[in-house]
Amino acid sequence: MVRRFFASNDAFHGEFAQFLEQERGTGDDVAAIVTGILKDVQARGGEAVAEYTARFDGLQLDPSTLTSDNVNLHSLAAQCPADLREAIDFAHDRIAAYHAAQRPEDHSFTDSAGIELGWRWTALESVGVYVPGGRASYPSSVLMNVVPAKIAGVERIVMVAPAPQGELSPAVAYAALKAGVEEFYPIGGAQAVAALAYGTANLAPVDKIVGPGNAFVAEAKRQVFGRVGIDTIAGPSEILVIADHTANPDWIAADLLSQAEHDPSSQSILIVVDQTVGDSVENSV
Repeated sequence: MVRRFFASNDAFHGEFAQFLEQERGTGDDVAAIVTGILKDVQARGGEAVAEYTARFDGLQLDPSTLTSDNVNLHSLAAQCPADLREAIDFAHDRIAAYHAAQRPEDHSFTDSAGIELGWRWTALESVGVYVPGGRASYPSSVLMNVVPAKIAGVERIVMVAPAPQGELSPAVAYAALKAGVEEFYPIGGAQAVAALAYGTANLAPVDKIVGPGNAFVAEAKRQVFGRVGIDTIAGPSEILVIADHTANPDWIAADLLSQAEHDPSSQSILIVVDQTVGDSVENSV
């Protein structure tokens, strides 16, 4: 839904301030629910993860292995269209080249007192990569997390992604194989974060958990931080674009949608000095 505010209106400042202050979180109940899930998984391991996966995703898992015969990365990847595979290959190579150039180098030297000094960069032993698979699936989340980990030298990379009713995006599957994922579990939500942090019978815990997710995933990462490392606690996406008559409406629409697609709580704002620009962008959206 597009809401319009006009700076020329007397009520603009109050209306816009009220809009910005609207609560977009999900409340304290999320924290309590997540706490219960984390404790349950920590106590019962794979049995709890399998139960939550059946309840929330409608997918039956083997509690001991956390796998399903209905979710196979290789068979799913084979369904990925050729043009999308080509795009993923292109993105993979660019991301790999960038992070290869970014990788820091070890260095040592002997000072005037004859003491050898220096620094050494050592990769983490294991990383868990959470890939969204509910409202939207992002092969980009696979590439932007797995490829840098590979370049850094992380020995064990564990990918988790929810597969509601056994469905997982072929693009996500193809990106995972392209990036070199060897350990994958079709689990999501707070229970997946718990499994990565505490481990189960078949899933050894990891050193760090990265990747975006919904409010329950974000809250789970917040609560396990300290036991494991995390990248960040991602909130609802937002973007602000300021445009005049020289802007391309299609490009602005793409920028706005790039954040709006993440979550119903996402917020995309466009400020224009000419109402016709706003009309054009709304048509493009």
